Amino acid sequence: MEILKRSISILVLGLFTGIAIAQTNQAELETAFSKSYSLEKSSDFNGSMDALKKVYDDSSYEMNLRLGWLNYNAGLFEESLAFYRKAQKLKPYSEEVRFGLILPYTALGKWAEVVKIYEDILEVSPNNSVALYRLGLVYYGRKDYTRANTCFSKVVDLYPFGYDGLIMLAWTSYFLGNNKQAKVLFNKVKLYNPGDASANEGLSLIKL
Repeated sequence: MEILKRSISILVLGLFTGIAIAQTNQAELETAFSKSYSLEKSSDFNGSMDALKKVYDDSSYEMNLRLGWLNYNAGLFEESLAFYRKAQKLKPYSEEVRFGLILPYTALGKWAEVVKIYEDILEVSPNNSVALYRLGLVYYGRKDYTRANTCFSKVVDLYPFGYDGLIMLAWTSYFLGNNKQAKVLFNKVKLYNPGDASANEGLSLIKL
């Protein structure tokens, strides 16, 4: 009986000790993240990273995600990719980490990887308007207007009176030679933003 009482006492003590350690760790983490955010606001990205590295845990999705972001802002693109990849391994279905990966890939000019990530996002979330719009911009920049048109058309289906989708679909339609649709879309843009300079420029180029 005495042995049982001692065993219970040890278990209870261990439980409370574990809770105390967890609370201490949580406090340290909050302090580190708070300091990191504060230093980031003053554009001290190295200091912001150092604050997290003092409590760094390789298995922490949140730390790896944030260090990916901070390294990107510091211009350390390869390092940024490394941390984002670690975060992705921890949370394979995360869309936010995929959008994060796009940042350093774009900075490095690795457009094939950028397109692949957008396609991966859209495979899981076909109506992700951010991915559709940004992928459309990539195609538009390449003058691949047919693919750009597919992306921007979906964006406008989802947001029929959204400026970004309308103006890009209008210009894409113009470059595809679909002047009637382009004119309709440019005029819709002017309802959203009366006197819009880009829409007026597009309309001045259309001869119907």
